[in-house]
Amino acid sequence: MPAARTVTPDGDVILLVSGESAAARAAAHAQDDDLTAVIEITDVAPVSVAHRIRGRAWLAGWLTPVRGDDRAACAALLAERHPVGELLGLAESRWRLLRLEVGEISVDDLWGAEHVDPEDMAAAEPDPMVAHEAELLQHLHSAHGDRIGELCGLLGPREAGDLTAVPLALDRLGLRVRFTGGAAGSFDARFDFPEPVADICGLRRAMRTLFSAAGH
Repeated sequence: MPAARTVTPDGDVILLVSGESAAARAAAHAQDDDLTAVIEITDVAPVSVAHRIRGRAWLAGWLTPVRGDDRAACAALLAERHPVGELLGLAESRWRLLRLEVGEISVDDLWGAEHVDPEDMAAAEPDPMVAHEAELLQHLHSAHGDRIGELCGLLGPREAGDLTAVPLALDRLGLRVRFTGGAAGSFDARFDFPEPVADICGLRRAMRTLFSAAGH
């Protein structure tokens, strides 16, 4: 497991790994661009719910050490996005920076399975909710569980029965909720916001709109 990772503007994945790791040793002894590797990323819901894995992604490509002038630039990028990057300045001999030049991407998540063009990943911007999603979902679940349950009223007629609602995923475009129990069994529902949200203030307005619509 890397201690931290980030993506460069060109779409390469930079990994901070222990100097004693198998990946670091293999990359150090391989010829340039001849060591293939696959990164598997598992997305786990930050709330207690059955089947918590929301998705998996596989990034395949070529693994090489980050050397020369690139090392300082990549270390600065990693330190900017992850405080653990500061370890590079404290015990540089203990850590290695590796670069995965991505050639193929596969994703299997709540929206389905598909291949992703590496150029699309390089051009993508992080969702503004990503840094807050875990805390927000946990807050919605613990403090507003009854309001989340009321969102089922926006789905139209459903089979009778008591349902338990758990907020499962959140992004700038909407909220996904998992409903379980009762005659309806288990199902996920997506509630789109009136417009994309850019920050927490926008999210509060969007959630109030959803709750208000569910209450009518």
